[in-house]
Amino acid sequence: MDDLEDVFGRLRRYPDVEALNLYAVDAADRLILDAAADAIETAGSGKIAVIGDNYGALTLGAIARHDLREVRVHQDLLTGELALANNARTLGLADRYTAHALTEELLSGVEVVLLRLPRVLAGLAEVADAIARYAAPGVSVIAGGRDKYLTKSMNDVLAESFSTVLASRGRQKSRTLLVEGPKPVGDPRFPVRECLDEVGIEVVAHGAAFSGPRLDIGTRFLLQHLKWMKPDARDAIDLGCGTGILAVALAKARPALRVVGTDQSAAAVASARATASANEVADRVTVVRDDAMSSAADNSADLVLCNPPFHVGAAVHTGSAIKMFAETGRVLRPGGELWTVYNTHLNYRGVVERMVGRTEVIGRNRKFTVTRSVRGLHDVRQR
Repeated sequence: MDDLEDVFGRLRRYPDVEALNLYAVDAADRLILDAAADAIETAGSGKIAVIGDNYGALTLGAIARHDLREVRVHQDLLTGELALANNARTLGLADRYTAHALTEELLSGVEVVLLRLPRVLAGLAEVADAIARYAAPGVSVIAGGRDKYLTKSMNDVLAESFSTVLASRGRQKSRTLLVEGPKPVGDPRFPVRECLDEVGIEVVAHGAAFSGPRLDIGTRFLLQHLKWMKPDARDAIDLGCGTGILAVALAKARPALRVVGTDQSAAAVASARATASANEVADRVTVVRDDAMSSAADNSADLVLCNPPFHVGAAVHTGSAIKMFAETGRVLRPGGELWTVYNTHLNYRGVVERMVGRTEVIGRNRKFTVTRSVRGLHDVRQR
């Protein structure tokens, strides 16, 4: 496995969306590995951690280039975790790394951390705090990303936990930061808590969870329609649950309803579970880490709520939303309802009608549209 480009050439994004403009490896992965090469050689096996690897390029690239074992890896997104596992099996490297939560187990004794910089600053702050808290005192962090997503604020966030943050020269529109000198740590800053008086919910949020402890405007608009959502539903799913606001709101409004929150983000799942507990509905809200309800049984839900994404990595791409709609059509019982809120310009109505059922616009404001789709009740003219 000496040829790194051969390794990269065999990487795939699956089970994440695959398309001609979406890649499993990029220039930032290559630059991070080059910048970290000497530090990795010095540290050796058992002392390397990788955080935020998109599809395995950093983990498998480091393993192949330096013949490493016992590499510890944390990936927030389940699709990245599954892609790494698939790619590792293809390359015969599945026994060279282990997956971990963002905890002491991931970082204890680690001397080198390879980090893809997350675009959410709160997520970066939680990662930086964990490294400073648990890794070896002499740890070196080689963090990187594409230039268009890097900001001075990232340096400032890292400087809250480390004494040295040095930027490299750019290469192929990518850049790295060398981060060293962990500062003394106090009480953990995450998760954070905030009471949303307008909806009567206490939100608990880890750094990488979408929208943090706030109520995003799409979710707020969807919540305005809560009382009209299939009144006789017994089983509901909050698809892409984030911090669990929709799931908790449903459970509080309907004590007889069983609710499942599902998200592929580890930070979101931990946040939603904590939010359910904080609002005393954990006995009726189950939260699972899953890729677009892939583990849910056919015909198992009466109601699905969804605020779908439209960005896939660096690209504007509707593939993730389409995947979520397709799974919803499978999971809903006949007559079950999907309630969706989306940016109006995306015009998902036709897509969701084909994949779920007859769809009508229930609400629209200057930015968002809310639709209700009923499984199995198609307009014949639409077929």
